[in-house]
Amino acid sequence: MKEKRLQHLEDYIHSVGTVSLDELCEYFNVSKNTVRRDVNQILEKGTIQKVYGGVTSVTPALIPFENRDHTNHPEKLKIGKQAAALVEDQDLIFIDSGTTTRNIVEFLSSSQQLTILTNSLDVINAAVAFENITLITIGNRYKRKTKSFVSIDDLHILDKYNISKAFMAATGVSIAHGLTNSDILEYEIKKRIAEKAQAVYLLADASKFGKSTQLTYAPLQEVNVLITSGTLSDEYHSFCREHQIELYICQ
Repeated sequence: MKEKRLQHLEDYIHSVGTVSLDELCEYFNVSKNTVRRDVNQILEKGTIQKVYGGVTSVTPALIPFENRDHTNHPEKLKIGKQAAALVEDQDLIFIDSGTTTRNIVEFLSSSQQLTILTNSLDVINAAVAFENITLITIGNRYKRKTKSFVSIDDLHILDKYNISKAFMAATGVSIAHGLTNSDILEYEIKKRIAEKAQAVYLLADASKFGKSTQLTYAPLQEVNVLITSGTLSDEYHSFCREHQIELYICQ
């Protein structure tokens, strides 16, 4: 219970930015001594810091794509390989922009006939080499930091595609706040795709869990398949069992 309370407390601080200890006491219906002990424990992680009368979220600036690509690279390759193994002939799949999702294409079979819908420049560049892949691109404004195309004049244009599998990325993943993202233009696309797809596949290495950013594009319980690496806490294992989320842990 304490671990769950700590996670919910940390997620709440990240969601509101800055909050007083009194507000935390009222919101979580606990004593100030309990809040102080919990806050001190979270402070050790470096994800929040003290301010006068309360605490504030420490949200790092968006790391450029080239730098993020080197973080946990072996794990991301394994996740991408596992995701590619779940693609079936005649699928229409969405591949999200991100340094993990981009790895899917290199592990796809050259004999499968499928359609890829994407806003990722790296996915586009990789997919053009496959004669068996029909490529559909979305987004009309290029975002250099994430090497993705964002902004769609009419999001309803996505409704015409029968997306069998959406392979999604997230900046942070938590039980309290679900799948989160920091950019409003990317958020709009992610949210629409997650709502439209027949199945949502979340690709996230272990470092993404227990974190959240400003915008939730889908609750965690709407994920059908979770592909990750490393070790997840018992809380996430229990959550996946409770909500029938198929879990793949790539070692």
